Amino acid sequence: MSKNWRPATRLVHGGTLRSQFGETSEAIYLTQGFVYDTAEAAEARFKGENDGFIYARYGSPTNDMFEKRMCLLEGAEDARATASGMAAVSAAILSQVKAGDHIVAARALFGSCRWVVETLAPKYGVECTLVDGRDLKAWEAAIRPNTKVFFLESPTNPTLEVVDIAGVAKLANQVGAKVVVDNVFATPLFQKPLELGAHVVVYSATKHIDGQGRCLGGVVLSDKEWIDENLHDYFRHTGPAMSPFNAWTLLKGIETLPLRVKQQTENAAKIADFLANHPKVARVIYPGRADHPQADIIARQMTGGSTLVAIEMKGGKQAAFGLQNALEVVKISNNLGDAKSLITHPATTTHKNLSEEARAELGISSGLVRLSCGIEDSEDLVEDFARALDKIPG
Repeated sequence: MSKNWRPATRLVHGGTLRSQFGETSEAIYLTQGFVYDTAEAAEARFKGENDGFIYARYGSPTNDMFEKRMCLLEGAEDARATASGMAAVSAAILSQVKAGDHIVAARALFGSCRWVVETLAPKYGVECTLVDGRDLKAWEAAIRPNTKVFFLESPTNPTLEVVDIAGVAKLANQVGAKVVVDNVFATPLFQKPLELGAHVVVYSATKHIDGQGRCLGGVVLSDKEWIDENLHDYFRHTGPAMSPFNAWTLLKGIETLPLRVKQQTENAAKIADFLANHPKVARVIYPGRADHPQADIIARQMTGGSTLVAIEMKGGKQAAFGLQNALEVVKISNNLGDAKSLITHPATTTHKNLSEEARAELGISSGLVRLSCGIEDSEDLVEDFARALDKIPG
């Protein structure tokens, strides 16, 4: 591969393997295992003396292409594809901790991510402290002698808070801890956590990477040393492997990622601007607007806004539900990053398992909805919101 290829070209051609048939599209290798010419060859393969695939739970040619292409996109040395985004998060965190270790995590996390660090990890003797991710002093104050992992997402789900990744990484490096960043909302196009000092990056490939609502997937990316020492054996023996069919689907999604995200981001910016001045909207949070509370950090670490918009309605849950039910183009769904515009009410869906106090602490009010912008015509989306808002009393 030419080292001079730019990102869009790498996302079409990077990591491609072709069989003896010379297929244009990447092949799907739907096989559980692989055969060997001799017993000696099998022994050498298992010893690691000869390169090659052993078992689909460990890897396959299709998965290998997906992992290599993601490495090119992210600027990582190595990666492992997983069955879902949560499989990626769980593997990235749990593969590097043991009983007696300590995790510091930003409190603003997707509900399942928070469950992993706040509920699951302590069952196995791993302590966790949740902090206000926006406050570097809070991260520093939470550090203990046994702190091994810092975990955050930025921008956060669903209120689009932004964490100073470089600042957190600096603190982690002082105590030998590793920073794991869930980079889904920024996408690998708008934010490069590894360049900012993070050690591990995770994605739910279900979101923008597939981008068309077809399959589940996840990926963990880091340097080769971290993968070999932490994730390699965990991945092989616990089995969170991605299906080769899903890997192929995601490879197809990657090819159009820049085109989709560009349109989605432009749509998000236009809708955010329209809603920010609407009398029935209490507030709009969008990383691409100058009025975002952390616009200075965004300018340092992101090269684009986001495809997501947080909208807080005046009138609470009734108004939030009324908005969702009145929309025609935008569909109600808890997914995001899709080519179709999707909206959800976090307090009753993605974050419903948090206590009322925890939701209030995170700014997830009963009037808050999360919009994931698709690739539709922006004028149709703005008109859809205008019509829906007109139907809400007040």
